Amino acid sequence: MPKVLIVDDDSTFCLMLKTFLSNKGYEVKEFFSANAGLKALREEQFDIVLTDYRLPDKDGIELLKEAKALNPHLPVILMTRYADIRTAVHAMKLGAHEYVAKPINPDEILLTISQALSLKSKSGVHQDHAALARRNGFNEFRFIEGQSASAQHIMKYVELVAPTDISVIILGESGTGKEYVARMIHIKSRRNNKPFMAVDCGALSKELAGSELFGHMKGSFTDAHTDKEGQFQMANGGTLFLDEIGNLSYEIQLKLLRATQEKKVRRIGGTRDIDIDVRIIVASNEDLQQAVRRGAFREDLYHRLNEFRIEVAPLRQRHDDISLFAYYFLELSNRELNRKVKTIDDEVMQRFLEYAWPGNIRELKNVIKRAVLLSLGDTITLDTLPSEMALSKSPGHPITPAFGTTDLKAISEINERNIITQTLEKVHYNKTKAANLLNIDRKTLYNKMKQYNIEG
Repeated sequence: MPKVLIVDDDSTFCLMLKTFLSNKGYEVKEFFSANAGLKALREEQFDIVLTDYRLPDKDGIELLKEAKALNPHLPVILMTRYADIRTAVHAMKLGAHEYVAKPINPDEILLTISQALSLKSKSGVHQDHAALARRNGFNEFRFIEGQSASAQHIMKYVELVAPTDISVIILGESGTGKEYVARMIHIKSRRNNKPFMAVDCGALSKELAGSELFGHMKGSFTDAHTDKEGQFQMANGGTLFLDEIGNLSYEIQLKLLRATQEKKVRRIGGTRDIDIDVRIIVASNEDLQQAVRRGAFREDLYHRLNEFRIEVAPLRQRHDDISLFAYYFLELSNRELNRKVKTIDDEVMQRFLEYAWPGNIRELKNVIKRAVLLSLGDTITLDTLPSEMALSKSPGHPITPAFGTTDLKAISEINERNIITQTLEKVHYNKTKAANLLNIDRKTLYNKMKQYNIEG
């Protein structure tokens, strides 16, 4: 069981993080000062350290230096608010493994810890996919640095566009990792010491989108009890990633166009413009050019955003990456579930290569996690796979998942119309129930029905 040391003077935060990590299979000890944490490091063996930058007796940089002096191979993760990110980057140059921004995202901190532990435990020079996944850990998925020709093509584009400030459109099916490509562009850019803010436009209602993106003033509408900064202001100096941008209303698209052209935003209910310096990266699982032709997306905004375009291939076209990702998710699932599954049966790997992966990398992750949970021994076998995978015999022919287990975000466009129609029929065209079953909001459902000419 990996042993984690948390150093933070916020006792409530420490308790929350300790409880979360303990539930994920980690042994955790927390201390509220740098000196107390260093004393623990001298007396006990820890696998990883998570430390706040601002501590009552020393700062995180000093703790980092002394921890590295005690154990040069000990991973140290610095936790900081956006205002301290420049310092955090400096800390990474001194040996910190990574920084994470507060408030902590549970999934992000879990993956960051997994990556650090994977890198710490690397040994040998084997080049098989299992060893690659264990040694390189989170980076292989986080940055989509697979071995396929498609993955290498993406990397070349990222290296080319990252140092610039031009806008980027990332296209690809749901679950292919578009946000990770956006993060990679940010991290390799000159803005990497500033915030990266990600917004799921598909989850924003028309009423909330303006407030979320541009902010609002107290009293500007019923629930506006205080002034609020929008995502543009929060991302100032850094990168704003707008996922599923095609879901934004025409009105919001117009405001977005003004913000990108004039580099100014105005809060809802505000009377003055606010200067912003933000790089825009957007993503969509549909061709925005088609949306422009349908009149669902502003042509002027499309051309403003389409300064550079990256297309992320679906997993079924990246056979060279499937084994690598599968073994990475195997390692991650072992840590999350406190299991010790070591390998994947050859028959299972062959089925993975035959399967069409309509949910792409996200679906592969879920399949591996389920298999690890169900495995009785140290090998993932065919009987641990979802029943629907047995129906897939050749690549390029997606199957329709059983009703009741669908998640529209994990279904390719090829299947979307059938899934939506079947779901609507099952709930007698109750849009609210259908949207809940499909894991989307009503606005997105209506847009999809319009897109596929589904009556009801």
